[in-house]
Amino acid sequence: MYTVNKIVCSSCRVQSSQIALLALNLSTSGILQENRKCKLLVVGGGAGGCSVAAKASNKLGAGKVIVLEPADKHYYQPMFTLIGGGIKKLKDSFRPMSTVLPALATWLQDSAAKFEPETNTVLTKGGDRIEYEYLLVAVGLQLNYDQIPGLVEALSIPNGKVCSNYSPKYVDRTFQALQNFRSGNALFTFPNSPVKCPGAPQKVLYIAEHYLRKSKKRKNANLFYNTSLPVLFGVKHYADALWKIVKKRNINVNLRTNLVEVKPSTDEAVFENLDKPSERFTVNYEFLHVTPPMGAPDVLKACKSLVNEVGFVDVNKDTLQHQRFGNVFAIGDCSSSPNSKTAASVAAQSQVVYKNLMAVMDGKTPNRVFDGYASCPLVTGYNTCVLAEFDYSLTPLETFPVDQSKERFSMYLMKKDFMPALYWHLLLNGLWNGPGLMRKLMHMRL
Repeated sequence: MYTVNKIVCSSCRVQSSQIALLALNLSTSGILQENRKCKLLVVGGGAGGCSVAAKASNKLGAGKVIVLEPADKHYYQPMFTLIGGGIKKLKDSFRPMSTVLPALATWLQDSAAKFEPETNTVLTKGGDRIEYEYLLVAVGLQLNYDQIPGLVEALSIPNGKVCSNYSPKYVDRTFQALQNFRSGNALFTFPNSPVKCPGAPQKVLYIAEHYLRKSKKRKNANLFYNTSLPVLFGVKHYADALWKIVKKRNINVNLRTNLVEVKPSTDEAVFENLDKPSERFTVNYEFLHVTPPMGAPDVLKACKSLVNEVGFVDVNKDTLQHQRFGNVFAIGDCSSSPNSKTAASVAAQSQVVYKNLMAVMDGKTPNRVFDGYASCPLVTGYNTCVLAEFDYSLTPLETFPVDQSKERFSMYLMKKDFMPALYWHLLLNGLWNGPGLMRKLMHMRL
């Protein structure tokens, strides 16, 4: 760190605190730089970054792991669905970042400005240069609200009709908009891009429909789910069950339909038919929940040697090791592994990444394999949930010895009460690697 002594002159006396402030300003502008070195650099303090950093710092010891993360709050994002439905509060969804990062790791509260894998270096926005022996990229996905004209403006209208569960900045608007809804069209969207938790755009749909029934407003509402996908859900076993739910509840589903513009002055949403791009249509809304387009963060996409053609870290889908740089791994949403991007996937990936990282550090070939496990608790109302679990091949990989495609109160309670505790106390501390062992035990045949 910078040490600035007190400066005294004949005309004035400048306190060291003032000089320290000047030095800090110079540092953040990039004029002063600090060179740092570490065994393992973890870029990103989300679920994946926290979990692997906890495992690795316990193994390597204090001062060997640096976590590069700018945020001062860590959000449990799977809770946003429940917040949007009025089931949980935003304050329940986060904790100070300082309390969830591993104590043996060094937290650098800054963000990556440039990746230089050829020289084992990451440059930060604050002007620091970090040299690493090994790198874990865990920067998640970037929410691109501004890619839809009119959307940011619509989301800035106080007590407005447009909402989005995907950001802590907007999630409280969802329940407000549901409470303010009286009659008309209620629209729900799924963008033409990768998204974190692909089931979440449907969860808000089902909760909203249940809320409208509970509040005696359902008869005055027309519900539409406009999705860019050609299917309701990627796994047929669960899609078949979900089609029955939408038909029973009289929800209109439009496949291959993508939101391209929001007109807040007239309460209109413009959609395109992805099978006929020139074909567009406009719908008036009284409620509009938007799942924003998402993608790899810009800083990641700028490093062409690190990513694939669409900007995700180019890893082997089995080992999660980089295809070109053997000392680089990725975990979670920023990785090119073709699994559904969920917190449950991160849990299953964390042990694979950690074990393979340790193997590489020991000069061995990584041999732990990620099977593509993903889990999506599809909340279908205020007391029911379908627990979807599947692998790379979109084959169900269910933990419990029951048909999980059915709506169950027990799965709802698990989503609402059990999973947050598991996340905070086990996953972030590197103690939860997914339900693989539990699944084996529950399916044992004596």
